[in-house]
Amino acid sequence: MDDRTYTADAEPGETVTVAGWVHEIRDLGGIAFLILRDTSGRIQIKFEKDDMPDDLVETGLGVARESVVSVTGEVDEEPRAPTGVEIVPESVDVVAEADPELPLDPSGKVDAELSTRLDNRTLDLRKPEVQAIFEIRATVLEAVRDRFRELRATEITTPKIVATGTEGGTELFPITYFGEEAFMNQSPQLFKQLIAGSNVERVFEIGPIFRAEEHNTPRHLNEATSIDFEGAFCDHHDAMDVAEEAVTAAYEAVAEECADELETLGLAETFEVPDEGFPRLSYEEAIERINATGELDEQLVWGDDLPTEGEKALGDDVGGHYFVTDWPSEIKPFYIMDHADDESLSTGFDLMHPRMELVSGGQREHRYDELVAGFEQQGLDPDQFEYYTKMFKYGMPPHAGFGLGGERLIMTLLDLDNIREAVLFPRDRQRLSP
Repeated sequence: MDDRTYTADAEPGETVTVAGWVHEIRDLGGIAFLILRDTSGRIQIKFEKDDMPDDLVETGLGVARESVVSVTGEVDEEPRAPTGVEIVPESVDVVAEADPELPLDPSGKVDAELSTRLDNRTLDLRKPEVQAIFEIRATVLEAVRDRFRELRATEITTPKIVATGTEGGTELFPITYFGEEAFMNQSPQLFKQLIAGSNVERVFEIGPIFRAEEHNTPRHLNEATSIDFEGAFCDHHDAMDVAEEAVTAAYEAVAEECADELETLGLAETFEVPDEGFPRLSYEEAIERINATGELDEQLVWGDDLPTEGEKALGDDVGGHYFVTDWPSEIKPFYIMDHADDESLSTGFDLMHPRMELVSGGQREHRYDELVAGFEQQGLDPDQFEYYTKMFKYGMPPHAGFGLGGERLIMTLLDLDNIREAVLFPRDRQRLSP
């Protein structure tokens, strides 16, 4: 429709054609209103029944909610209308009739369960607050990309079908690849390291990862978006700096560019950009502080992973984003480098929001012999990863990086209850369609 005008652009005195969805119809007797909604907003269409042809009135007021219509008419100023203007229609064309029995109410007057919303995502996305989430998501990804580029990182795309897994086979989705067994990739980890070892040096990727974890929680997905960074001649401190910059850039962009969306979500008064300089707590300090809260039934000891309730207790104690550093080597992946002066400590780190972990990263083991030994200690056959390990014979510089969970970033930034709200079509143990 080349002559179409968005509802937000309709000005008094103009004759326009607007097109969109029937949001609701209000019949007051001699006068009635059709509220038309498009991506820019809503506009009131006024029907004065005695002054208009019967067929025009019947078409405009007889159409079911959520039908797609095209309306041509003159725009009048009307202070009592929701947007201060209304259209007096000359013609109403029904472009696509909707079934009167809708599986959910896009007006939001009747709540729907999350499962119903996800089953009918097209209808769900017609609600302004749902649209706002994905407008903000787009802004976040753009801001993160821009910050990586400012840091001289090149965007890359790595394979999602692989012959071997990054961290073993228990969390892999197997597929058949031309008669051979292959897997959906858990992470771009190995590939981004190889590229960081080229002359490109600093790289990032924003793309899907696949994990066959049998979780069924509000913060886990089986297909997720990972925001990855890897930098040559970087150590774990440098990688933490970049992770903090990426998260802060996301918040800053939302604060600057998404005022309307934050208002729609009821977050305009509470949304804050985190302070710079996220605290960096050692693993030892973290478990001491968790134990001191008294929130756990049993005290944590050295070598324990941080349980969900422990992360929450520490998050409440810190009150903002923070890093946990210097993890025990035994509980971090084999490709994370140990401290030179203490092999019991790794250079691995996690970036935490008070609600959950957002980032896992560290400096990588770039020495060939130590890397191969790490595979063997993990129970993995180094020969299956020769495409990866052999490159470490040819001048692999020290390097570090991280993976940031895209949906977790959106979930915590917007204080969403369930990570599935941050995905258009989520994939979990129960959901493979739509």
